[in-house]
Amino acid sequence: MGELNGRVALVTGATSGIGRAVARRFAREGARIVAVGRRAGALQELVGEIRGAGGEAAGVCADVTREAPRIIDEAMASFGALHVLVNAAGVIANGTIENTTLEDWDRMFDVNVRAVFRLMQLAVPHLERTRGNIVNVSSVTGLRAFPGVLAYCAAKAALDQLTRCAALELAPKGIRVNAVNPGVVRTELHRRGGMSEEDYAAFLERSKQTHPLGRVGEAEEIAELILFLASDRASWITGVTYAIDGGRAQTCAR
Repeated sequence: MGELNGRVALVTGATSGIGRAVARRFAREGARIVAVGRRAGALQELVGEIRGAGGEAAGVCADVTREAPRIIDEAMASFGALHVLVNAAGVIANGTIENTTLEDWDRMFDVNVRAVFRLMQLAVPHLERTRGNIVNVSSVTGLRAFPGVLAYCAAKAALDQLTRCAALELAPKGIRVNAVNPGVVRTELHRRGGMSEEDYAAFLERSKQTHPLGRVGEAEEIAELILFLASDRASWITGVTYAIDGGRAQTCAR
């Protein structure tokens, strides 16, 4: 009997990184997984892995920015209930106040904020019936300012405030809403944001110095915190934006 035995968890961004780690970890705790991603092959591989281990999973190949209603509808059609929504899909782009394009600005907010808002909004009636909860994947950049990723920082700060406001509004319905704020985690995020393999290797090496614990994080570590927040162990926690960053948010420039 796992912590999430029999519960249905919808996880976006499930084909890689933190989303994939969450889907796999939740499945090991007995959750029935609705995995959402844009890459059909990776989605099938994840669903097959969960089923092969004796779990239950359904895949929804969809773009969170355009297909939120279909995502929720397919989740309900697959398992008939919803207990946990994990918004792990996200994108990053480099840019300063001087050179960030409007296209990049809009994309940061479409994926990292607007899509999350819409999925939360559509999930509320189903989560109210189960007294379920929401966990949003934010970033240390939502808590602290960093140069060179302006639109991403602004979007994650907006996501944190969305989390807090929704937590207050949904508390009377018995729905908890929290967020996790990772530091640098070894995923595909930065490379998909345009960073070369060479630059990414240098970035990870530099991150050993910028994170007080001396290393970057792993997706599985973030999944453990998300599991805690989604479980009954966190039944009196709502509205938190929880740093999990090796101490990164506590540092200052030197």
